[in-house]
Amino acid sequence: MAEKPQPVRVLYCAVCSLPAEYCEFGPDLEKCKPWLIQNAPDLYPDLAEELNSKEADKVGEQFQSTGISSPASSAPKAEEVKRLPGGKIKKKDKKEVVIEKVVRNKRKCITTVKGLELFGVKLSDASKKLGKKFATGASVVKGPTEKEQIDVQGDISYDIVEFITDTWPDVPETAIFFIEDGKKVPAV
Repeated sequence: MAEKPQPVRVLYCAVCSLPAEYCEFGPDLEKCKPWLIQNAPDLYPDLAEELNSKEADKVGEQFQSTGISSPASSAPKAEEVKRLPGGKIKKKDKKEVVIEKVVRNKRKCITTVKGLELFGVKLSDASKKLGKKFATGASVVKGPTEKEQIDVQGDISYDIVEFITDTWPDVPETAIFFIEDGKKVPAV
C-alpha cells in the first residue's frame, strides 16, 4: 500500500507575499532581501555570502524601517500607520471648516458646513444653535463622502464665520474656508 502524500509546507515572504522561492521575480527584490537573509538563507545562499558584518547592521536597520516583524517576534507595535488597500497610506484630515453655498430651484439656497467635528464640536448641538441663531431649519446629514455635515436653509454665509468663532473659540478664523466657484477661498 502506498503512503498518502503529505502537504508541502510553503514559506511565504512577509514583504511581497510571494513564496520565498519567487521573491526574485516579485515587484522589489531589494526590499525582500533582509527578510530572505533572516528567514530563508538556504534558498538564496549568494545573498548571505555577499553580506559582511557592516552590511548586516544595515540590513537590521532596513528590516526595522520597513515595519515588518519576523515570525519569531510577533509583538504588536504601539504605533502603526493606517494603510488603505493597495498599500497607500491614509491621510489625516486637515483641521478646517468648509462652508459652501448650494443654490437650488434658482432662488433657494442651502449653506453646508463641513469639518466642525474635527474641532470637537458636536454636530447636533451645532445645528440646533445655527437654526436658532439664523431662524432657519438646520440638520445634520451625510454628505457625498459619507462624512456628516450640517445643512442650513438659506444663505447665511455672510454671518456664519463670526458666529462660529464666537460660539466655539477652539475654531480659529484662519481654519474657515468658503467654496466659491469651485475654489477654496479663506474666510479672512
